Amino acid sequence: MQGLPERFLQYIYKENLFNKKNKLLLAVSGGVDSVVLCKLCHICGFNFGIAHCNFQLRGEESDRDEAFVKELAERLQRPFYSVRFDTKAFAAEHKYATQEAARILRYDWFEKVRAENDYDFIVTAHHADDNIETVLMNFFRGTGIRGVSGMKPRNGKILRPLLFAKRKDLEDFQQAEGLSFVQDNSNLSNDYTRNFFRNTILPLIAQKYPEVQDNLLDNIERFKEAEILYQHAIAQYRKKLLQQNGEDIYIPVLLLQKTPAVQTILLELLRPYDFKPAQLPDILGLLYSESGKYVLSSTHRILRDRKHLILSRLQEVSSSPVVIEQPGNYVFANGTLSVKHTDATAIPTDPKVACIDASAIQFPLLLRPWRTGDYFYPLGMPKKKKLSRFFIDNKLSMADKEKVWVVEMNKKIIWVVGYRIDDRFKIKKQTTSVLRLEWK
Repeated sequence: MQGLPERFLQYIYKENLFNKKNKLLLAVSGGVDSVVLCKLCHICGFNFGIAHCNFQLRGEESDRDEAFVKELAERLQRPFYSVRFDTKAFAAEHKYATQEAARILRYDWFEKVRAENDYDFIVTAHHADDNIETVLMNFFRGTGIRGVSGMKPRNGKILRPLLFAKRKDLEDFQQAEGLSFVQDNSNLSNDYTRNFFRNTILPLIAQKYPEVQDNLLDNIERFKEAEILYQHAIAQYRKKLLQQNGEDIYIPVLLLQKTPAVQTILLELLRPYDFKPAQLPDILGLLYSESGKYVLSSTHRILRDRKHLILSRLQEVSSSPVVIEQPGNYVFANGTLSVKHTDATAIPTDPKVACIDASAIQFPLLLRPWRTGDYFYPLGMPKKKKLSRFFIDNKLSMADKEKVWVVEMNKKIIWVVGYRIDDRFKIKKQTTSVLRLEWK
């Protein structure tokens, strides 16, 4: 049977993780797993430095771990980097659970050290048991196929070259090599979810299914391949169903209704826009609702409008009216409005440019979102028309309507921005001075 170093090298080359030309930053806590990782990288001749986080959560134990890892780096003659975090204060300030706060802090710091010191990769000591625990936790959280396919050997700049090994393999190697390590006593407590699965759930399952570890590891490999096929299918549906229309995305309702596994497809299509699985029933309800119904995520809105669901980014700029005191450039929610005087010229055909008779204009003007009840005299028409009817005639979607702004003077609409000027302010034969408004 091959020894752990040989299996370690085989896994690295099989997954194409790194080679001896790469510079590695090892994340080392001082426990068995990370100490074994250091030893394996050392005897295999890899170029590495050692990084340690002191989260100051266990008093003297935390300081002991830091001193141990520093001494380990000195023995191996490797660069050593350490940091101390006020983890509890960070967690309280940002309203994170303690373990989540620690995870964010350490990975942000690892990346900083990596970039500043020209390391190619961050290497962690996650192993097969960690992967099993992660998969079980994800399964009960309801994360779907992505969660049950487990941790990946490579995640950007983060590499996990010990995923092939069980905890017992690492412990056996540690004992055989006589490696010293530090014990994190918090691992024995079930206060943290992972420890509860490690210390209670898995041992109970093993009483009925002694081969549970091997079976779960086999399942993880199958789930990984299933996820590849799954993501390929999702990509095909994304091309088929998502239609870019300006800044919005249109999804044909009829086509979506005929799509197999519509719940799963819809969830995956909307996941990048921060919609959550718990919102899925409400989103599915839009397929059979009247126009105007919508569901919000933290960043986007999905709206039912006739034959489509329209996905739009939530406006980040205020919709407050803008007073135009004089010619100049004015920023509003939909862009910038340029206002300037010019000589009488040919009337432009670009709908984003309006040229009006300057003699009919008195400042200030008001740039504002349109409102129900607004009306104007569309260019070429002697009768007034409500904007709501004008939008219907021009087949504007509900999402498009919400983005319409108008320029008005003394409560008279001069220009429906991007669509039509008011006939009362058009350029006439006797016009000598033009006010040009351009929406960018």
